[in-house]
Amino acid sequence: MSNFFSVFTYTPWENLNSQILTEVKLLSLKNIIKSFPVIELGFFDDLLSNLYKFKHYSWVESIKRIVGPDKEDYDIIPWNFIWAMDRDGRIFQFLIQKVKKEIKNSQAILVALAPPELAKLFEQYKEEAILRTLSLLNDPKKMNFLMVLAPKGKSIAEEQQMLQINEKDLESLQFVNTLKQMPNIKGQWFPTFDVKCPNCNGPLKEVYTHEVGLVCQRCGFKRVK
Repeated sequence: MSNFFSVFTYTPWENLNSQILTEVKLLSLKNIIKSFPVIELGFFDDLLSNLYKFKHYSWVESIKRIVGPDKEDYDIIPWNFIWAMDRDGRIFQFLIQKVKKEIKNSQAILVALAPPELAKLFEQYKEEAILRTLSLLNDPKKMNFLMVLAPKGKSIAEEQQMLQINEKDLESLQFVNTLKQMPNIKGQWFPTFDVKCPNCNGPLKEVYTHEVGLVCQRCGFKRVK
């Protein structure tokens, strides 16, 4: 079992790599403080306000895959990734998962972080370090930039699954079409239920003239009603 989560994200702030996925590894909080801390609603209220007010706070839809410590793929919809730098040049990376309503007065949990220096700080000071860091992230005067990376469309895992299903459907369709072209011992895989001509065994087709009846398309045999 690994101790890391992996975030696969586009990096649109890098012009040359805007369409290239980058993998970012983050250390699980369970390996630092043995739990996933709950982030209170107030943090996100302040963050949303800063996103509206300040240009150095931004929101980018760019996450395409989340892989857990056991190499499990997660649905990307409940996840956000905060990537920030303060005025002192320190980097902060946090992986956050939205939680269900059962957890009272909360909106998300802190799941993983980077770099290692930040992990050491959290391990040493635990809750105090978490509160101070979250407060720092919401202080526009102390931050150089802060980006909230959000999910972009379907995850890579989901897209691959859908592709495999579509490929299976296509293979099935191609197989059926092949069967239709391959005769069985009676001459065809998908026999029709048309009336057969008693003369040549070909299909009889209903025609509408002054005498309504059936006529063979091959030999001209007619059956008048």
